[in-house]
Amino acid sequence: MPSLRLGNIAPDFEAETTAGPIKFHEWIGDSWAVLFSHPGDFTPVCTTELGEVARRSKDFAARNVKVIGISANGLQDHNKWIVDINEFGAKTGPTDVQFPIIADQDRKISVLYDMLDEQDATNRDAKGLPFTIRTVFVIDPKKVIRLTVAYPASTGRNFDEIIRVIDSLQLGDKHKITTPVNWNKGDDVIVHPAVNNEDAKKIFPETTFHKQPYLRTTPLKV
Repeated sequence: MPSLRLGNIAPDFEAETTAGPIKFHEWIGDSWAVLFSHPGDFTPVCTTELGEVARRSKDFAARNVKVIGISANGLQDHNKWIVDINEFGAKTGPTDVQFPIIADQDRKISVLYDMLDEQDATNRDAKGLPFTIRTVFVIDPKKVIRLTVAYPASTGRNFDEIIRVIDSLQLGDKHKITTPVNWNKGDDVIVHPAVNNEDAKKIFPETTFHKQPYLRTTPLKV
């Protein structure tokens, strides 16, 4: 199947998870969602990531974001892995994995979301199935895919960056703005190109008009 693109509707599915069975779109509801995949349970890099997501639970909740993991193992392994994650995470801060982890032993959901490593013929489990690559999907309440990132197995994900992008997307949906390079919440933003200069002055009274006519920046007080 073709790769999923930004702007596509995230495919719906039913799955067994550590929090019980779900229907994905129904589970998202009116929230944003982060779906992030793992090649297998009891893997070192992924263990640190799941612990970090658990520690950042309040940050995600404050942004109306639900998080859900997926790994190519069954529920029994998932539940054992959660014990390890919480135990390891306790060394660096309180960790309590409450978000669901999808069981995807048969790779059905991984195939649906094009999350399989098909490039490396040696990257297979004992049954010969390809491992899930480490992908992140950010999905909005309309079930539209707004961000995709694929990470190599050797490099842990940066959840500060994922939260930063969510902040940018949510502000852009609410206000007529975009965000510049290295932007962080609280920094000046860019007036959206679709807003003409007259409207920019009305909507954003503190707009700075730069020498480049297409570049206008403003503080955003929210």
